[in-house]
Amino acid sequence: MVNENKIYLTSAEIGSLWTSYMNDSMSKCVLGFMLKHLKDTDIKPAIEYAYNLASSHLDFLKNLFDQEQYAVPNGFTENDVNMEAPWLFSDIFCLTYVNHMARVGMLAYSGFVAMSTREDISNFFTEGLIDTSTLFNQTNKIALSKGILAKHPYLEVPKKTDFVEGKQYYSGLNPFTNKRPLNAVEISHLYMNVMTMGVMLALSFAQTSPTKEIQDYMLRGKDIANKHIKIFSEILLDNDIPTPRLPDVAVSNSTTQTFSDKLLMFHMSLLSATGTGNYATAAAASQRNDLVINYERLSLEIGLYAKTGADIMIKHHWLEQPPGTKDRNKLTRKKT
Repeated sequence: MVNENKIYLTSAEIGSLWTSYMNDSMSKCVLGFMLKHLKDTDIKPAIEYAYNLASSHLDFLKNLFDQEQYAVPNGFTENDVNMEAPWLFSDIFCLTYVNHMARVGMLAYSGFVAMSTREDISNFFTEGLIDTSTLFNQTNKIALSKGILAKHPYLEVPKKTDFVEGKQYYSGLNPFTNKRPLNAVEISHLYMNVMTMGVMLALSFAQTSPTKEIQDYMLRGKDIANKHIKIFSEILLDNDIPTPRLPDVAVSNSTTQTFSDKLLMFHMSLLSATGTGNYATAAAASQRNDLVINYERLSLEIGLYAKTGADIMIKHHWLEQPPGTKDRNKLTRKKT
């Protein structure tokens, strides 16, 4: 019987809740393993805070799913992490990882808040955005105290306002003409896209996966990340802007399987989606044509890489399907 007083979940809320569960269940596995090996007493509280956030989010979501008769996603469990595996990540790596994932989380939660209308769902995502922002600031503060926070470059503040005087401001494709200097908005996006953890994370996944297909996929991801970093760094250097100095995000020589291949592939798909989103935002904000073209072609490369990853996940039955509408034609044929 339909309860006319009940406010049902919208499609946006159903999709956002599903995504949150998948991301938090993965994070809990990774963070739990990190906590077992962390030694730095300055860094450990931030990782514990992140772990507790993921745990509390999962508890809320499970209760909500039960109330709504919403099938709980499989997500990731203790079966997807080998807690007995040897040390894999340095303490600095763990701090940088959580800082990077907090940035990803802020973007995700802001989108979830914007798409939610039911009060309890909106409140949950709003609190998630606040908590994730707190985590980001906390890890920034720790990194700053240890002298490992990569800051964006300094520019002289403007003394007067200027206006674009001609279409040549947007040029940059002609190799025989001088490109105008980068503006502050363009620099900020180039700089942010250099500061990525993709290389070392892909390496750690490659060396600990027992499956050659996954190893090859991760090494390909590492090569793509290195290539993109080089392109963005060269653009900055051409404008006499120093490139970021990344902290020592060391990975051990362990080859013991630490996380399930399913988790590794999901994590890489999450990073690929984030990278594509970052490039789209950067392309929209950039006003030099050569930068826009670079972001667009590199986004295509990430898209093709992600497509290969999805094919691998489908092949091994690892790709969990998000909730969706029913195929009406299929239902009709099945009845017949």
